Amino acid sequence: MRLAKAGKEKKPVPTWVIAKTGGQVRSNPKRRRWRQRKIRA
Repeated sequence: MRLAKAGKEKKPVPTWVIAKTGGQVRSNPKRRRWRQRKIRA
């Protein structure tokens, strides 16, 4: 269950969100790099 959730959360912020917020929201805090941050299984 946790792996499926992590798989959905890894996507970048949509372009329309960046455009709507005027570039304020650009990064997704839940994105992770496979070596740096591990998922608790």
